[in-house]
Amino acid sequence: MNEIRVRFAPSPTGYLHVGGARTAIFNWLFARSVGGKFLVRIEDTDPQRSRGELAQIILDGLEWLGLHSDEEIVYQSDRKPRFVEVAHELIARGRAYHDFTTLEKLEKMRADSQAKGEASFRFKADLEKVRAEAPERLKRGEPYAVRFAAPSEDIGWMDLVHGRVNYKGDELEDFVLLRSDGSPTYHLSVVCDDHDMRISHILRGDDHISNTPKQIALYRAMEWDVPQFGHVPLILGPDKKRLSKRTGAASVGEFQEKGFLPQALFNFLTLLGWSPGKGDREIFTRDELVKVFTTDGIQPRSAVFDEAKLEWMNGEHLRMLPETDALDYLAAHAKDTNITRVQLANAWPLVKSRVRMPRDIFEEQPYLFNDPDEYDSKGVEKHLADPAVFDYLSLYMSRLSDIPFVPAALETCLREIADKHGVKAGQLIHPVRLALTGKTVSPGLFELMEALGRETTVRRLNKLLRQFTTA
Repeated sequence: MNEIRVRFAPSPTGYLHVGGARTAIFNWLFARSVGGKFLVRIEDTDPQRSRGELAQIILDGLEWLGLHSDEEIVYQSDRKPRFVEVAHELIARGRAYHDFTTLEKLEKMRADSQAKGEASFRFKADLEKVRAEAPERLKRGEPYAVRFAAPSEDIGWMDLVHGRVNYKGDELEDFVLLRSDGSPTYHLSVVCDDHDMRISHILRGDDHISNTPKQIALYRAMEWDVPQFGHVPLILGPDKKRLSKRTGAASVGEFQEKGFLPQALFNFLTLLGWSPGKGDREIFTRDELVKVFTTDGIQPRSAVFDEAKLEWMNGEHLRMLPETDALDYLAAHAKDTNITRVQLANAWPLVKSRVRMPRDIFEEQPYLFNDPDEYDSKGVEKHLADPAVFDYLSLYMSRLSDIPFVPAALETCLREIADKHGVKAGQLIHPVRLALTGKTVSPGLFELMEALGRETTVRRLNKLLRQFTTA
């Protein structure tokens, strides 16, 4: 196993959620950092839970994140004959056996174990008896499963994340390889696939740790090279409880629909349980992460998913985009199809320094694109109480057609009018802002006027004057 080969192997039983996406990212970064291969396998052998359409949704999510398989995608359901072949080879090697235990008998054994107060039920067969009876029972056509005969010796490995992990031999049970209907189980399928795909390193979630000794036992029974294993701690929600598909963890597709950039989610998930080492840097491009990623940086403790931080990171990545790409991004998330490219280009310099998400522009600053339908009531009460304000606004508006429509000239004109009438500039600035935005807070007023343009600015000033001066 000289070449580093890793895989991401989702089951199409749900969407690609953030935990799975992070696992895929860690595998991809590891492969890229050492010049290895990143492979994708769809584990769709469970007919009761697998759904074909979900496989494509998972693949679409990986593609959006920029995670492409370096070889043809493997579908586990295409490989059943291989799994059956290996199961029967294990029988021939004396490492597995035909199990004729009925479901009713199995349930009784579990109940008896529970009644005895045993911590957990572990199936262990009398191998000599089972193998002696097998030929006659097979001849009678009795249904059977194929079980692996668990070894008695302890099994341990040096985990890439947790260090040394050990399981005692009496903790392993004889586990099923082929069900009575002939379908392969997870342990058999995954070991066969990882061997045949020449996987050298397996990075996966902590919830698989208890599967690892069983799978190592299978590798050894087949005399195959055992990959290196690493188990990544789970992601926790803000309530410090496990973030999972069943408890409402958002899927990658949902983050895409919310308007997150793929490079921002990629960056965020990489730092969720991984550290680059020295310093407190948090913003990385994909290429930069490839250069600094090592499995040593994966933390053995769980990380908390903080969507507010993800939004901050999204803003940082948005500001890193070339302007054309940033405008493409904003246009793609503008629900109002009447918003023009010119409007977006004019608005971008005003919001670039603070924007995090598309809603920051389209929902919180709609005045950048549409005339305000109403005015902040407290702003009206505070800034329009003096009737003389309307005279100042009328005078300012009349001057707008005669001056260059640039911030410096717009500000100079306003301040000249304020000085002439012996009032503070703020007594004009606030009413003008209210007319243009309907709000009391906005980006720089004169830069905003330039972005809106002369025609829109005059129209909105006129609208406010008509509304508040008409008897």
